[in-house]
Amino acid sequence: MIKTKLTEMLGIKYPIIQAGMGPHNTTNLAAAVASAGGLGLISSIGMGYLAFMDKPLFGFTEKTPREQMLRSIETVKNMTKKTGGVFGINVPVAVEFQSISKELIEAGLEARETDEEVRRRMKVVVTSAGNPEPFVESIKESGAYHFHVCPSPYHAKKVEGFGTDVVIASGHEGGGHVAHEPVHTMVLLPEVVRTVKIPVVAAGGICDGATLAAALALGAVGVQMGTRFIATKESDFHQPYKNYVVNTKDVRDTVLAKGLFGKIRYMKNPAAIRLWKAEQEGASETELFNLEMAGFAAIDKGDIENSAMAGGEVAGRISDIPTVKELMEQIVKEAEDIIRNRLPKLIV
Repeated sequence: MIKTKLTEMLGIKYPIIQAGMGPHNTTNLAAAVASAGGLGLISSIGMGYLAFMDKPLFGFTEKTPREQMLRSIETVKNMTKKTGGVFGINVPVAVEFQSISKELIEAGLEARETDEEVRRRMKVVVTSAGNPEPFVESIKESGAYHFHVCPSPYHAKKVEGFGTDVVIASGHEGGGHVAHEPVHTMVLLPEVVRTVKIPVVAAGGICDGATLAAALALGAVGVQMGTRFIATKESDFHQPYKNYVVNTKDVRDTVLAKGLFGKIRYMKNPAAIRLWKAEQEGASETELFNLEMAGFAAIDKGDIENSAMAGGEVAGRISDIPTVKELMEQIVKEAEDIIRNRLPKLIV
């Protein structure tokens, strides 16, 4: 058993967080991760799209972001009732999204305030992709822990000063939204750990026991995984998307292109290459947004060639689709073996 500050803080079995992977619906995945002993996160970017799209994507059904957030929290609460699993919400706080961010965070805090079981088990609000300062006070007053995703030691120190509880140091090899500067986890993580006094979680390039053990060795209290959780039986992602992750054989098979909140790392396919080329050729923000939305809509239709599928470089290291429970047990078992048995043999 691996116990860390993260497992003690949240009362979870494993020091593993499932990333919020907007705009995708992660309701079922969050419930599965929570039930298996990790921290499951409800992703909310797709809920935000309800505010300005004619047709909801990825299984979201409610009319407003607030209604969808409340529905998703209720669903995860009910799905994890028997296990008592711990979960949270992930909300981007980019300037372009901030009014919707406020609506989503307020909905999450409302659920905690009005439902005793949610208050006990929805323990975390994760903010990302922007400045969390406007939300720190309300999250703290609610009694929830506030985690923030950071791409640099500078940002980590800044959000520590705001009063956030945990920093998630996210390296450039991760999928989805990434920073403009290509600083990867191996360099980023130990420097963030050195810079701040609050606990640090590693993200970007994590997919197995070896990378969990490495993150712990570099000072992290746990890891956050996104792409690895896409390829699980319970994840909300469509089967062709899961298959594409598994069939990606090269860690170089991703591409960076402009997204709604900045750069996004996509798995390399015709849709992702079109987005990249359009950006290189000077396409307008509107043109890029429309291409991105078309790529997301294609996912719902199972049109894999035209799907804009976010994914990290670790897609090239993933070769199976286990259950969430099997995956997490295997990762921790492998990490324990590395720490207890393999590493001591290297010391003479």
